[in-house]
Amino acid sequence: MDVLHKLLKLCADKKSAIGYGFLTILTAGGQQLFSLVVFQCPCTEHNLMYGCVFLFAPAVVLMLISYFLNSRTWKFVTGCCLNPKKMCPNGYRCFGLHVFLQLLLNSLIVPAMWISIALLHGTFYTCAMSAWQNEEFVQHLCRNKSEQCQTQLYKVTCGKATMPAYESQEVVLVLQAQSQVLGWCLIAVLASISLLCTCWSSCYSKVSSIQMSFWKIYTEKEKDKFDQLAQEYANKLAERNLRSFFENKEPTAFELPNNKAWEKISALYTFNADHQYYSTLHKFVEHGDENFSGKEVMMDFVDAQV
Repeated sequence: MDVLHKLLKLCADKKSAIGYGFLTILTAGGQQLFSLVVFQCPCTEHNLMYGCVFLFAPAVVLMLISYFLNSRTWKFVTGCCLNPKKMCPNGYRCFGLHVFLQLLLNSLIVPAMWISIALLHGTFYTCAMSAWQNEEFVQHLCRNKSEQCQTQLYKVTCGKATMPAYESQEVVLVLQAQSQVLGWCLIAVLASISLLCTCWSSCYSKVSSIQMSFWKIYTEKEKDKFDQLAQEYANKLAERNLRSFFENKEPTAFELPNNKAWEKISALYTFNADHQYYSTLHKFVEHGDENFSGKEVMMDFVDAQV
């Protein structure tokens, strides 16, 4: 399970070429599996609903899974019902909305890839649109075709229409071509938006690219060391409690951070140019409970490592 979680985190890294490669392979493989094993176009008036469900329902599921696997989600929502001010630290009312939009954009990466690959394959779209009862759309597909085309259009994907076979094949090819054009258009739009967002983020970056590289290395090392020390201290605490129980004696003193300290280092990271630190843990170690004045901005890659 730990290996799977690390693989999914690698795939979810939107700035990693390797992550994109894994993401594309997994999405394409899942879509192909759905098409070959699960998907069976009913060739009835229900084609539209059936095709749309297979096109969009997995995308919704993948979006929810992306939310679930994003560590920033749990940093953001944990305890917010008991302490709503956590969503608006230092009086920044737009902080919560900003974080929510970032989480939403990150969670849309995998669903967008699913829809793009499904459109390029064309199976779901062809099934769905063969039952779309739009007069102009039906007339466009059945132009210069036999009369049965308009009444039996939903049967062409199964080859059960009474119209000539070559006409059915032409309709299917047109639908597949439309699907692929939409797929490439969606990919082009998403790539353009991704490029613009990356450029915009870099243009307004508060730190240099070299410092950013060091920062990412630090957050990865902090996460690794945190896991190691947490495991070590948990083992020591468990051993201390068990020895106290079995040996029937008072437990020795064992210092651990209090609840307030855990709460402080669990907050989402914000950058302050006057008081620079590389994580919420780094800030707590250096400054404790001290709050800083001045504008603070978010850097989501810091929280994504934890």
